[in-house]
Amino acid sequence: MYTLLSGLYKYMFQKDEYCVLILGLDNAGKTTFLEQSKTRFNKNYKGMSLSKITTTVGLNIGTVDVGKTRLMFWDLGGQEELQSLWDKYYAECHGVIYVIDSTDEERLSESKQAFEKVVSSEALDGVPILVLANKQDVETCLSIPDIKTAFSDCTCKIGRRDCLTQACSALTGKGVREGIEWMVKCVVRNIHRPPRQRDIT
Repeated sequence: MYTLLSGLYKYMFQKDEYCVLILGLDNAGKTTFLEQSKTRFNKNYKGMSLSKITTTVGLNIGTVDVGKTRLMFWDLGGQEELQSLWDKYYAECHGVIYVIDSTDEERLSESKQAFEKVVSSEALDGVPILVLANKQDVETCLSIPDIKTAFSDCTCKIGRRDCLTQACSALTGKGVREGIEWMVKCVVRNIHRPPRQRDIT
């Protein structure tokens, strides 16, 4: 009887919560992506003006509910001196969203180096990674094939985990919903990192 009631309580009042890191260089559009995600998935969320978003120093936290699944996002600052703190969050996370500024060809190799450190970490072994080629609304941006070619050295380090490279414009919202829905599927089916249970509020 207890098991039945416990299962019913969980079904009615709890969500499976998964922590997802949003990583990438500063000015890649990580916080804008987070704001668009919250606006698109949380009915009553009155998002901040995207034009008022400034460089993240430290981290921003946000949650998005997709059905019975809750994603808790940790948007970490991307400045070089803050990248050394990223690995402190790896053990707790269920997924990684890595944001690339598709308009900044000059910093593409710097972004690749940061990405390579992420995928090389044993603490993230098996964790799904969504690579967002952001700012695709800008005419002069690099294409998905351009970015895949630039990051091709990292392919062997990705291993057997789920990984998707997707076009996105955090500013217009294009590709945001598809990216989040893909991440939800991946974290739910990853049996190596079970969710945390959280009461529905």
